[in-house]
Amino acid sequence: MVDSIEKIVSLCKRRGFVFPGSEIYGGLANSWDYGPLGVELKNNIKQMWWRRFVHGRDDMVGIDAALIMNPKVWEASGHLKEFKDPLVECKKCHKRFRADELEKDDCPECGERKAFSEARDFNLMLKTFLGPSEDSASTVYFRPETAQSMFVDFKNVLATTRKTLPFGIAQIGKAFRNEITPGNFIFRTREFEQMEIEYFIKEEDWQKYFDHWRKEMMSWMEDIGVDLKLVHELEVPADERAHYSKRTIDFEYDFPFGKKELYGLAYRTDFDLKSHEKLSGENLKYTEALPPAGGQGPDQSVGKFWPHVIEPTWGVDRSVLAVLCSAYSEDGERKFLKLKPALAPYKAAVFPLVANKPEVVETARKIYQNLRKEFLVDWDDRGNIGKRYYSQDEIGTPYCITIDYQTLEDGTVTVRDRDTAKQDRINISDISNYINSKLQNSNPK
Repeated sequence: MVDSIEKIVSLCKRRGFVFPGSEIYGGLANSWDYGPLGVELKNNIKQMWWRRFVHGRDDMVGIDAALIMNPKVWEASGHLKEFKDPLVECKKCHKRFRADELEKDDCPECGERKAFSEARDFNLMLKTFLGPSEDSASTVYFRPETAQSMFVDFKNVLATTRKTLPFGIAQIGKAFRNEITPGNFIFRTREFEQMEIEYFIKEEDWQKYFDHWRKEMMSWMEDIGVDLKLVHELEVPADERAHYSKRTIDFEYDFPFGKKELYGLAYRTDFDLKSHEKLSGENLKYTEALPPAGGQGPDQSVGKFWPHVIEPTWGVDRSVLAVLCSAYSEDGERKFLKLKPALAPYKAAVFPLVANKPEVVETARKIYQNLRKEFLVDWDDRGNIGKRYYSQDEIGTPYCITIDYQTLEDGTVTVRDRDTAKQDRINISDISNYINSKLQNSNPK
């Protein structure tokens, strides 16, 4: 576990995980770009999530919905009315802050005492215009969550998949919130990605499936290498829950900047489908055949009702940050990311011991080209071998393969393990099987 967020920020920029957005123009507040290694880590997390929760279950389907939706969606969902934070402004420096996050009446920016205006509600949705005119009739919003498209598409999903309760709709996608006070680094950004599921159930089963998803979310954190000793469950009080929620649990993580929400689990009742049916006029009820009286003969009637919903939500960017914080390790002067091999950007790196001996370089190149057909591999011939190990350790590469003079004599290479620094001598023909067996043994079951 890292003890300073500055260490993570520095490593991320230095090694190509995360860059400040629009940096050459002075940046943009709370804007971040994922670099070559960061996008691989991020994609690995998303792919693992999709394999586990969509491909790995027969009660789940996925969608990919539009970022901009009809404004009536947000009227029905309550976002236009309820999605607000209390905003105050310093009368001296004119900086704005969330009133509920201020610990005292002094401005944290300029120090002015008792300088704040009266609090007013500030809607967090990002507004834009669709079409050639900029007026109220053409006003639309970038979605503040991915959930609503899964409710709006509920009827179409039922018709095309013939799923029966209980079942879920999953989605990975971007959302946008005009945060008054953005968080630290890639935590609480205005543009972010969610991995989200709306799991449709009968009302009487909600507690059973709420507990099911609570366990699934804890298991997921363990699979991606989040240190569970740093995870805490917070039962959100009724007066702090979202307007649609009957029960919410926040999974909080001890980030270097404090204990903050990592994931959330909510019981949304039947609020959303009922609200969308009322405003749209479309029938969004689920139809279920009822057994006959006495349990014999054909079904004689149907039941129609709005399913209730359990909603587990995972933040992609928060996942990346928690994984990096949990993986960061120091052993004396050696710094390394102890990433789960399934998440590591590079699964292996190939080193020619020397760059000025053609036979060594050529052999190393052949090994590199063969391995990259199976997984992402790095080529590194810069500086001495010690510096290369240091570099690969810091970006979390699990295995480093060195081709040297002995390779030319007997066809063997050195494979070094990132976590233990132990080295094995193996035949070139065995490299692929060696790495794949290591990766398989480390993957989530």
